Amino acid sequence: MKKKISAIIACYRDEKAIPIMHKRLVAVFKKIRADYEIIFVNDGSPDNSEEVIKEIVDKDQYVIGIMHSRNFSSQMAFTSGMDIATGDAVVLLDGDLQDPPEMIEKFYNKWVKGYDVVYGIRVKREAPIYMGIFYKLFYRVFNKLSYVYIPLDAGDFSLIDKKVVSVLRKFPERDRFIRGLRAWVGFKQIGIPYVRPERMFGKTTNNFFKNVNWALKGIFSFSYVPLQVMIYMSFFVFLLSLVAIIYQIFVKIIFFNITPPGITTILVAVFFFGAVQLLGISVLGQYIGKIFEEVKMRPRFIIKSVIYSKKLSRNKEKTTFLR
Repeated sequence: MKKKISAIIACYRDEKAIPIMHKRLVAVFKKIRADYEIIFVNDGSPDNSEEVIKEIVDKDQYVIGIMHSRNFSSQMAFTSGMDIATGDAVVLLDGDLQDPPEMIEKFYNKWVKGYDVVYGIRVKREAPIYMGIFYKLFYRVFNKLSYVYIPLDAGDFSLIDKKVVSVLRKFPERDRFIRGLRAWVGFKQIGIPYVRPERMFGKTTNNFFKNVNWALKGIFSFSYVPLQVMIYMSFFVFLLSLVAIIYQIFVKIIFFNITPPGITTILVAVFFFGAVQLLGISVLGQYIGKIFEEVKMRPRFIIKSVIYSKKLSRNKEKTTFLR
């Protein structure tokens, strides 16, 4: 009996890459002789992606198009696709072709051998050196801080068995970090190294500040270390203050009127304690912000329409809210 794979592609500003992605995916699935469906999720892209996806759906009955009402992030695009996927496994890919579809064959071979999750390990990036250093540093810091083991240099590009997908779909949280959740759920996992190419068309939508926010998202989702650091820092500052008080008393008793005055000492102390307090408030603010986002219970994403091929018996198009 053939296995069925659902490819889920998160698309944003990828109108030129989508047809190429489709052709390469079809070629791979035919090569490994697997049944398949291809789900393109247009995550509020401002370009012509929606029309491009509709044209492909009309020509290929194995393609489904999901249109979000606006941009909700790639994490929500993957979640949206997993909600309607019918395959025995799903493969998550970015729509810009930086995740080579040809790697699916290697993922598939590991999957049929019994692995529940097969993820890609980015051994090299065809990107500026400073970006490579930033990503390498992030994954190592993230892994040290996280309370679960996070595979180094592993992004969202992966094949996930349907039993793992069913678990991930039950997670109620709104602020998702799929590669972290994928590691958290466990099961039998393995990584396969690959070279991540540059974006084939256009320019990346990421920048330094987005990458920093992405790093903070991961760290504050899977680590309590920032809070623990603030505890240790508070204890250190308390000891430092205690030493300073004892020193001042000692100098006052021994040397009487030679206690050092000086506005500089006061300013340094004020700035130091002020910086520590601001840092503590910032850390707490990050966690409170995540709590605030979760308790509002808004939909994680909104689907404007789901488009099926006319050859299928299902409705071609429908509109719905998904939570």
